[in-house]
Amino acid sequence: MKFRKPAPVAGAALLLLAACSDRDAVRTAAAQPPPAADASAVAVAQPVPAPDVHPEPLEVPPIEPSVSPVAPEIDTADWRAEAVTPRDRRNALIRAEVLLARTHFSPGVIDGQDGGNLQTAIAAFEAAHAMPVNGKMDEQVWAALAKDPRPALTDYVITAEDVKGPFLSKIPTDMAEMAKLDALGFTSPAQELAERFHMDEALLKALNPGVDYSVAGTRIVVAALGPDKLPGTVTRIEVDKTRRQVRAYGGDVLLAVYPATVGSAERPAPQGEWAVRTVAPNPTYTYDPSRLTFGKASNGKLTIKPGPNNPVGSTWIDLTADTYGIHGTPDPRLVGKTASHGCVRMTNWDVRQLGQAVKKGTVVTFVGVEQDKAPKVAAG
Repeated sequence: MKFRKPAPVAGAALLLLAACSDRDAVRTAAAQPPPAADASAVAVAQPVPAPDVHPEPLEVPPIEPSVSPVAPEIDTADWRAEAVTPRDRRNALIRAEVLLARTHFSPGVIDGQDGGNLQTAIAAFEAAHAMPVNGKMDEQVWAALAKDPRPALTDYVITAEDVKGPFLSKIPTDMAEMAKLDALGFTSPAQELAERFHMDEALLKALNPGVDYSVAGTRIVVAALGPDKLPGTVTRIEVDKTRRQVRAYGGDVLLAVYPATVGSAERPAPQGEWAVRTVAPNPTYTYDPSRLTFGKASNGKLTIKPGPNNPVGSTWIDLTADTYGIHGTPDPRLVGKTASHGCVRMTNWDVRQLGQAVKKGTVVTFVGVEQDKAPKVAAG
């Protein structure tokens, strides 16, 4: 199974001034600046509420099973309600996360853990398939997911491109130090590969013990993901503050569900209906203390170069709600678990997928209220 890095988009770099919040200004400066927001861009007709009906993928690519000795027990893992060993439970969770990601009910980071993002993904899957909704794995959910018999894991051979870098020894926490860097790239080939396959780096290393990821030609076992593109154009995005979730619709069809960090009680995300203004991969982030309430104002205005470890990740979806956007993050493990400064934060791979399926004018509706604690899935 061959994988390629996403090709860079010419002229797509976006300049972000400050950070996103209701009190912060974010402006864009692209090669061809988008027109200013006007009433026609914001006042989009309210779509008729649609049932959650998830489509079948447009294509079902073949997946070669991994030759790794750890793969068979995960590829054949089965969920059982009765007590099982921790290893059995982890294997089933890994397979469940891969199968959910494959059908675009994203669990966020594939890590083999029964966390909040997995539970909200299961709840969305249950709702879409007319099952009782409680966000818990059970025999009914498992039976629906396991209709896909393809392996959960496959092999990948590390290439010279994967290991050439440059890589950073670490990512500074101080923005003044970030601003000194030429790019906010990956810290290692392992981090790069983990992100490409939507995996927690710790799980990648656990499945490949003793591997040197800096050596081209090395075979590793990775999550066997499905098509990267959504099976349709997104015409409406629903940002659920309560569930910390982004739902993407194409007409009346639910195309994808993603975990997200959405504002906070202190710095809430916007309310109501807005629209996509533009999409930019590889955004440049500018910290402006005159517009912010965090960071060291004494550092002055700072420009931070693009890269997956940039404060807003590798993709920015600009909204007609001035200063707000949907963007990536340098730490996908924290999506859905921490507050944001008003914007919508997703994993780099999820926001990239969403950004590729939207266009100017796509409706973005914010519903619910911010949660400072992880949301609970209500039964019913």
